[in-house]
Amino acid sequence: MSLDVFSSELSFWQTLGALFMHNIPTLVLLVVLLISWKYEIVGGFAFILAGLLYIVLLLRNPFEWYMLSWAIQISGVAFFIGILFFINWFKKKK
Repeated sequence: MSLDVFSSELSFWQTLGALFMHNIPTLVLLVVLLISWKYEIVGGFAFILAGLLYIVLLLRNPFEWYMLSWAIQISGVAFFIGILFFINWFKKKK
C-alpha cells in the first residue's frame, strides 16, 4: 500500500519521508507484536483494540456497502490474531 509514493515526482528525501509516514501503523503493530511474543495478553488486547479502532475510523465516513468487506478483511484478521493470543495466554496460564 505504501509503494504508491514511488509514482510521485518527489525527491529522494521526500520519498523517504512519505514512505516512513505510510508505514507508521505497520511499525507500531510490529512493536506490539514483538512485545506480544513475551506477554500474550498484551497482544490479545492490542490486536482486538486495533480492529475496533479500524472499524470506528471507517464508520466516520458515510457508510457504503463495500466498506463492510474492508472491515472484515482488515479488522477480522486483527480480531483473529487477538483471539489467538488470548487462547495461548489461557493455555500457558493453566
